[in-house]
Amino acid sequence: MLKNIVPLIILLFAGVQIKAQGILKSDTTHLIKEVVVTYQADKLTPVTFQNISGKELKAKSTGQEPSYLLSEAPSITVYSDAGSTQGYSYFRMRGIDQARINISLDGVPLNEPEDQGAYFSNYPDIMNSVSKIQVQRGIGTSKNGVASYGGSVQLFSPNLYDSTYTSIGLGYGSFNSHRIFGEFNSGIKNNKAFYVRASQLYSDGYKYNSSNNSQSVFMSGALIADKSTFKINALVGHQQNQLAWLGVSAALIAQDRRTNANENERDNFTQALIQLQHSWHPNSVSTVQSSIYYTYLNGNNDFNMNSFLGLPSTSELYNYAFRSNLIGILSNYTFSKKSFNWTTGIHGNVYERRHIGSEKTLGQLYKNTGDKNEFSIFTKADYTINKLTLFADIQARYASFNYHGDVPLNKIDWFFINPKAGLSLSVSNRSVLYYSIGRTGREPTRNDMFRGNDNLPADSLGHPVIGNINPEYVIDQELGLRHQLGRINLNLNFYYMSFKNEIVLNGQLGPNGLALTNEVDRSYRTGAELSINYKVNDNIHLINNSSYNYSRIKEQTQTFTPILTPPVIINQEVTYSRKNYLIGLSARYQDRSFINFANSAQVDQYVILNARAQYNIKGFQFGVFVNNITNTKYLNNGYVDTDGTKKYFVQSPTNFYTSVKYTF
Repeated sequence: MLKNIVPLIILLFAGVQIKAQGILKSDTTHLIKEVVVTYQADKLTPVTFQNISGKELKAKSTGQEPSYLLSEAPSITVYSDAGSTQGYSYFRMRGIDQARINISLDGVPLNEPEDQGAYFSNYPDIMNSVSKIQVQRGIGTSKNGVASYGGSVQLFSPNLYDSTYTSIGLGYGSFNSHRIFGEFNSGIKNNKAFYVRASQLYSDGYKYNSSNNSQSVFMSGALIADKSTFKINALVGHQQNQLAWLGVSAALIAQDRRTNANENERDNFTQALIQLQHSWHPNSVSTVQSSIYYTYLNGNNDFNMNSFLGLPSTSELYNYAFRSNLIGILSNYTFSKKSFNWTTGIHGNVYERRHIGSEKTLGQLYKNTGDKNEFSIFTKADYTINKLTLFADIQARYASFNYHGDVPLNKIDWFFINPKAGLSLSVSNRSVLYYSIGRTGREPTRNDMFRGNDNLPADSLGHPVIGNINPEYVIDQELGLRHQLGRINLNLNFYYMSFKNEIVLNGQLGPNGLALTNEVDRSYRTGAELSINYKVNDNIHLINNSSYNYSRIKEQTQTFTPILTPPVIINQEVTYSRKNYLIGLSARYQDRSFINFANSAQVDQYVILNARAQYNIKGFQFGVFVNNITNTKYLNNGYVDTDGTKKYFVQSPTNFYTSVKYTF
């Protein structure tokens, strides 16, 4: 497939380069707008979404994992391995795990195709460079890469149209956490623009031996013409963690909440992404956007089998090493005239990931490779008649997996047709009602198929012992209201998601420590989500993001609640700003949730309070952040071990972070 994709890349970009020749002008005054990624929704799109601005991200960013910033949106839960905000953290949307959420940067998939996970820890401090985020809950609009099964998180690269600035930032906080970064944006000069940001982060972690040491660089540049723009994004990250992915029993937590069940385990990963974008506006109604991208991942992590089994550690130590290459293309054509908008596009990528398992004394134990390729095409349109907007979106997606190891496995193929339709009604200039229904399918991950093994096992006859290879499907219905009037901005929606063959976490870990899943015949998730921004006056601002979830799994004669799906989540924030300073107080309530299929074990409900204060003077911004100010002792994730022991993940007590940034 790689041989076939290269000529297509050449054809896509040869044409646009020719059209860009000779139209660059040093005195160009009419600059085309920043490239708009065609997968995002707007006010009249009948899907449930929320935008988070770059200004808001920078105000709250202290180098923490992006999951913590996302957790302020409705229906999102988050937990951290180390108990602190740096290192590995994970989020769930409507109770659906992160491997089933599409994550992208300017339309480029960030999910690894094999395991379908996106690892923010490999791109530390990325939120410091993101110009905005759009979170779509539910299947949303068509996306590139893995299925947006439970939702999607779209990141957007730095806005090169900002004015010239340079920023230098320093920060220090609890658990010996510190960050230093430098950022520069040239603004547009002679039809060129350049942005760069470099960061260094470190934290000891809340748990013992759970440190994170990471670095990243984000560069973006553009060449701008009258009708055409070339833009390049380059992102490189490196991180070294002491691992803390095992839960801890209640007895050990009672003795010392900082207990880390992992011993002598570390990882070391480097990941790089480069994207070349081209946007061409041949006329006032047409836009062609194309990209080629390449992602490289290389690293390894230790695995202490004795720690995993709850036995005293010995010199035995396993290691899993991974190296992957992903190359892809995407191209979209948009036609927009008066009340009609139409976009169609293609996306394809090829992926290879090498797996090596070894033991410190025995050396290499196995080596295998997984190839995962995909191709998709979509078309979507909306048409407005008076106050009614009709919307339709359909995607055809093909994915294949091929395994090369010491156990033979035939190539596995999946093909999906993902239709979506909806309508929105402008009740007034300030209010929009919408309804949508859509269906999408998703293939299982490699871990689902291999039952938690990194090397495919065989039976006594040498045949592969393969787990679930069947896809899962969801039909998602969304009904919502968007209303903006004066000081209030309100978004209210109801959803009903009906699943067939849903692949759900069962609360247990496999032989390599990865979470195991079960396939259930029927299940559904339904609920309501509310987001309100209310400006009381020029100084006081209230923000509420809340959700209610009612979910059930039906398996034969049994009915139970999915794990890690709290019924109620409330985020309430109040800020007071005047002249050069801002004070904010936020509260989060998270209901109890089960951690096993039997619904016999749970993590309890909790409330935490966070506070922040900022002061600006002569280019300096000083900040103080205090989290969990009531010192709540809470748990927000766990599982039940094979011997019936309940294992939990402790989150940090009261902690602080101070920062200073100078911009000139």
